[in-house]
Amino acid sequence: MNQTVLLDVKDLRKEFTAANFFGTVKRSVKAVDGVTLRIFKGETLGLVGESGCGKSTLGRTLVRMYAPTGGTILFDGQDITRLKGKELRPFHRRMQVIFQDPYSSLDPHKRVRESIAEPLSVFEKAGTKETDEKIADLLRRVGLQPDDMDKYPYEFSGGQRQRIGIARALSVNAEFILCDEPISALDVSIQAQVVNLLEELQDELGLTYLFIAHDLSMVRHISDRIGVMYLGKILELGPSDAVYDEPLHPYTRILLSSIPEPDPDVQKDGGAVLTGEVPSPLNVPSGCRFHPRCPYAEEICRTTEPELLQYGDGHFAACHACGKKKDR
Repeated sequence: MNQTVLLDVKDLRKEFTAANFFGTVKRSVKAVDGVTLRIFKGETLGLVGESGCGKSTLGRTLVRMYAPTGGTILFDGQDITRLKGKELRPFHRRMQVIFQDPYSSLDPHKRVRESIAEPLSVFEKAGTKETDEKIADLLRRVGLQPDDMDKYPYEFSGGQRQRIGIARALSVNAEFILCDEPISALDVSIQAQVVNLLEELQDELGLTYLFIAHDLSMVRHISDRIGVMYLGKILELGPSDAVYDEPLHPYTRILLSSIPEPDPDVQKDGGAVLTGEVPSPLNVPSGCRFHPRCPYAEEICRTTEPELLQYGDGHFAACHACGKKKDR
């Protein structure tokens, strides 16, 4: 894997606040609470976790759809943390998004040509003929026909609409693409086709992906590394095979044990079941934020927050139990 860093994120934080009529902050939600990670050029980093854990907020903060509350974001060595308006425009061209819902991400009143041409009009000055030629090429690249540019979104299936969304993300020659649960709204039979297309495009164009999903069932296939997120923090991060075959954090092990196994003769380890709901980010538990749901929690877990430490080659976890194993 290429070890050139494209995104270098340190102690990233994103809070959402609500204020009363007088401007006094009534409550603050820490959606992303001190995330540090690197994404390398040409890789796919999978990001998994339950709904509400902050995955999409982290992704949208990385591409500066949201302004960070704290920390730093370096994109290709340049600090984009505090940039605004026109200063951000060159970076928005290099960072694009494929959204979760192909039904709502396309304007139903616009033909495909207009939807794909929209980002082109922002970043490039091109004539109608040149633009149409580029759109036709993009549609072929994602497995559609050039004539499809004259159709409306309602004339396509969900998988085809997501292909249009991919074409739109590629239209400005992006390098980094946030895939924000791009297959969760699709039929299972279509999900693999979209994932295979993303892999083919990555090989052809040298793309870098942050692939967000709420479960681990499809992520191993596409990801070089996987990050496991819970209540605003990364609890485990490592090579895909290592996270699957030798998960370190109890949360990861429980998530993995919940994946249906097609082979009835295969026995899964652990047997622990994830109980309860994700706590509200308005009231984050003390210590390890997973301890109220962890079947292995001890007193230190309730009082002291664990650091994200390395326990193998590029394999990190934030768990006091991992520290005990290392010391033995």
